[in-house]
Amino acid sequence: MKLNEIVSRDPEVVSGTLVFTGTRVPVQNLIDYLKAGDSLESFLEGFPSVKREQTEAFLEFALRSASAEVEHARAA
Repeated sequence: MKLNEIVSRDPEVVSGTLVFTGTRVPVQNLIDYLKAGDSLESFLEGFPSVKREQTEAFLEFALRSASAEVEHARAA
């Protein structure tokens, strides 16, 4: 999936908060669910407008981004 199919930011949607594309569901909600120990299934049940593929792609993107930052920090 392309990043714009996963998440989006628009000043007209939830005041520009980062949301899952095509929804009004903030990405922060997923992070809060996972931090609280809830499952991805629980999140998806609570927010049926978000697709599983979006959440999985977002988590993969976040992991790749964090890994790249660590590698960049090591090189500096």
